[in-house]
Amino acid sequence: MRHVVHSDTASRRVLLAAAGLALLLALGGCASLLPRGAAQTSKPWTDFSQAHAAFERIEPYVTTTAQLKADGIDPLTTPNVIILNYADIVRRLVPPSGSDVPLDRGIRDCLLAQAACRGYEIEQRHIDRKRVGNFWLDFLDFRRETVTTGWRFNMLLLVVDDRVVYKLWGGQPEISETEVTRNPLGPLQGIGQSLRPQF
Repeated sequence: MRHVVHSDTASRRVLLAAAGLALLLALGGCASLLPRGAAQTSKPWTDFSQAHAAFERIEPYVTTTAQLKADGIDPLTTPNVIILNYADIVRRLVPPSGSDVPLDRGIRDCLLAQAACRGYEIEQRHIDRKRVGNFWLDFLDFRRETVTTGWRFNMLLLVVDDRVVYKLWGGQPEISETEVTRNPLGPLQGIGQSLRPQF
């Protein structure tokens, strides 16, 4: 008798869970139940144009570290700023020995200053990932479509005696990617792998 009571309780829980899911679908719509995520470093800029404008305001041999701080670039307080030492700078910017590639004046002055030269590497990004399409096809793993949007911006500065002597930037103003995964058998797609004998 106790077993029957326990079974009835379990059945009620399943029915309540199903009813709750149906209510969610009715109130919020199927698409809103699809997973989504974001990865962002939103300081000191909130979009690509702001980041690029800040870069354009920097003038080698004119802009000071105090001016950088006023513009939101402070390696001690601004998130996601990597401080490069002399050895890091040499590895990144000096071509292999024997190369005749001319170095920028700012890089040469940095190398001459050695330990007095520091590098700031700033990387900012905002990435949104969300699944779109039919909720049931996604939920049952028949078809999943993920849309990725956002931007990336990175900047490299060399500083000697509290003055910027070199700047460089790169990035991706607009990211737009769509990934579609199809499983014709849905939740049964991977059952063949699980049934293979293990040796």
